[in-house]
Amino acid sequence: MNLADMTVDEMAEQLGIQGYKAKQLYKWIRRGETDIDKMTDLPLSLREKLKNEYELFFPKVYMKFASKVDETVKYLIELSDGNIVETVLMSYEHGKSICISTQVGCRMGCAFCASTMDGLIRNLTPSEIEGQIRAVSEDADVRISNVVLMGIGEPLDNYDNVIKALSAINNSDGLNIGYRHITLSTCGLTAGIKRLTEEKIPITLALSLHATTDEARRKIMPAAKATTINELIELMDAYSTKTGRRVSYEYSLINGVNDSVSEAEKLGRLLSGKLCHVNLIEVNPVEGRSFKRGKNKYEFVKILEKYNVTATVRRELGKDISASCGQLKKSIVKGE
Repeated sequence: MNLADMTVDEMAEQLGIQGYKAKQLYKWIRRGETDIDKMTDLPLSLREKLKNEYELFFPKVYMKFASKVDETVKYLIELSDGNIVETVLMSYEHGKSICISTQVGCRMGCAFCASTMDGLIRNLTPSEIEGQIRAVSEDADVRISNVVLMGIGEPLDNYDNVIKALSAINNSDGLNIGYRHITLSTCGLTAGIKRLTEEKIPITLALSLHATTDEARRKIMPAAKATTINELIELMDAYSTKTGRRVSYEYSLINGVNDSVSEAEKLGRLLSGKLCHVNLIEVNPVEGRSFKRGKNKYEFVKILEKYNVTATVRRELGKDISASCGQLKKSIVKGE
């Protein structure tokens, strides 16, 4: 078992050590130390046990691609089994943001997304989720201030590992990134949203909506068959009430599908009076998909504002390295 995936309580129980020793070990790991011999405040007998019976590693950078049009860098992150996920480092005026993955592949089947084209291979472990931030931060020698779980995979389909990873990312002895600087994007898994609401973790929750009617949404998002838009909006309202956090709705504009002025009016009526923000996204080209970018993006903003719904057109980053929304996909070292 990888020690980097354990909580303090799990270390104390599984290693049979006292709580303060577990906290010492956890602190070393959260600082990114993987050489057990350097953990000199731990007894030699414990260090030998750890080296002989456990593993300790984080994922590493396999390859990277720097955009020529902006400061975006797409990283290929290698996992211990040879699988590769993609992670994107983005530059904004307020600092560095990173888009990380939570699964190798995805089983949600959204028609506009490259991540789901080969299905789901497996979930990422907590250390593989957290480790993407570590690997990129060390490679780029930067302090990452904002994290978005919008890469490959559906975070709420890997719920337990994601929650453990969020705790590690937030830990003051480690990356120390505040929950309010973390955004989790979901296609709308109701059970996961309900659990997250009860956790009361004050992250920003973002729902991939992309349509104003259940019929239209289910055509482009197979996972939408399990719920309705009205139910999802109620769950998002409950999350906002419980945490005090404004929620986000993501809406990819697809030509001839959901980009008409009448759709903007419907979206405005759906979200009027809600504590929310709408991110309008220009759908990006994906090999094997035929969707074209929608029109009326600025008209959408004006119409939504008429209903007192704040909205922005998401800035497009890394388009020349296929690092934009919906373009990330898994691969494997073997055969690259």
